[in-house]
Amino acid sequence: MSTDFTGPGGSGLPGGPTRPDRLDDPGEAPEDTGEAAEDTGTAAPEPPDGGPGLRACLEAILLVADEPVPEVLLAQVLERPRHEVADGLRALAGEYTRDGRGFDLREIAGGWRFYTREDCAPLVERFIRDGQEVRLTQAALETLAVIAYRQPVSRARVSAVRGVNCDGVIRTLVLRGLVEDSGTDQETGAILYRTTGYFLERLGMASLDELPDLAPFLPENIEDIEDNERTRA
Repeated sequence: MSTDFTGPGGSGLPGGPTRPDRLDDPGEAPEDTGEAAEDTGTAAPEPPDGGPGLRACLEAILLVADEPVPEVLLAQVLERPRHEVADGLRALAGEYTRDGRGFDLREIAGGWRFYTREDCAPLVERFIRDGQEVRLTQAALETLAVIAYRQPVSRARVSAVRGVNCDGVIRTLVLRGLVEDSGTDQETGAILYRTTGYFLERLGMASLDELPDLAPFLPENIEDIEDNERTRA
């Protein structure tokens, strides 16, 4: 069991009974008594096969989640009781707050997700908008072009046009201030995206009407291609 759940001295609950008959094995006693840390609540036991513990598993999943993840889903994925998952999530959230980390683990909209700590938000915004001078990747340029010419458009529609999943690329474009949410599709409820004023500013354009005509660059069978896209969408 990881000593993260033990007290400051690494010996489990303060004032607990000692076991002199087991002092010949100094590594076992803390492991037996460290299961209940007064700071973090009841800790889930480590897996018998020596795999990652509950806390590590929770962090790994939440790190890649782009929306709040419900406790019941985490319990199903990790094959652990829901109360253990709930205790582990709250223990992690408390630990991050006590340590003054640059991120929070919050329970929002029925699930859990990592968020930038509020007082660090200006630094993150500055880093994304001003600190990154690297050029957009080819994938980002292609995605931006699709949104610019077909806006407002959903992520699914952009992915259908490009033939690959574009969720991560669109998130990058949103963070760069080039793309923004423009409501939802009335039929599907999907989020729609459009370009921003900053996009026009970076291209030196007054409006989208100044975008170059695509006709000279389109294949002759464009109508057939669009029909196939509509079918897939």
